[in-house]
Amino acid sequence: MIAHGKDIKIFAGNSNRALAEDICKRLGTQLGQAESGCFSDGENFVSIYETVRGSDVFVVQSTCSPVNDNLMELLIMIDAFKRASAGRITAVIPYFGYARQDRKTKPRDPISAKLVANLITRAGADRVLTMDLHASQIQGFFDIPVDNLLGNPIFTHYFHERFSGQEEKTVVVSPDVGSVARARAFAQKLGMPLAIVDKRRQKANSSEVMNIIGDVQGKQVILFDDMVDTAGSLCGAAQALVEIGGATDVYACASHGVLSGPAYDRIEQSYIKELIFLDTIPPQDHPSDKIKYLSVADIFADAIERIYQEVSVSKLFN
Repeated sequence: MIAHGKDIKIFAGNSNRALAEDICKRLGTQLGQAESGCFSDGENFVSIYETVRGSDVFVVQSTCSPVNDNLMELLIMIDAFKRASAGRITAVIPYFGYARQDRKTKPRDPISAKLVANLITRAGADRVLTMDLHASQIQGFFDIPVDNLLGNPIFTHYFHERFSGQEEKTVVVSPDVGSVARARAFAQKLGMPLAIVDKRRQKANSSEVMNIIGDVQGKQVILFDDMVDTAGSLCGAAQALVEIGGATDVYACASHGVLSGPAYDRIEQSYIKELIFLDTIPPQDHPSDKIKYLSVADIFADAIERIYQEVSVSKLFN
């Protein structure tokens, strides 16, 4: 028995129930009995069907599409557990939505990431467990502990096996300047050189590729990013790498496959040979031979167990 909770209980909203079930399998436990849905007018409701008094509760819920419904569902679930006297509540958010507005870029802009952080905290969460925040500084928006897991090790393992012995003719590419630090760490782990796509964004969900920084001539490349929304930037970068840089094959990977609007059509028509996502957002009903998903259940199960046992989570960052 430990001070913060007599036992561990894992619950899930509707956004990514399959991932929550996989996490439970790896932990050797069952998903908690709860129901979440909507009234006829669209209001969310939550019903908890088992006691959580004094328990260490983990709520698995990605704030992916429909973003507002899933976010509200998460907040209501946290409130329900708080009022049911849970010992500690951890919001497990594999994909943290509203992360792209993390600062004011022009007058009268909101900082939505900070607002959502405040909502989660005020609802009653005691800590947050997430993966690959769009901007790392969002951790500082919370007044509670935040563990930001990295998908980097999962991709490193996958591409190390796939391109073993081909490091000299493979280049990791950052799709923009803002992702250079993330891509550099990935390239170092794989023992591959780094290149950068220099682009200028004119407006939201559109970009113009300007130049390729680095040598990709005759090389196979791996585009490495944190998320793909409409896929315009990613597919534009792939086109530039082939038509301007002279790359032979383009592979891509990103932690979060938002894939909204024309994303699937763009990916199908692009130079991208294979696109790898993590299952922080569940796959949509638009099958594509180019898209593959890797599971994050193991790393989240390990993190949840470490949080419950009050041991260091930092080992998972390596």
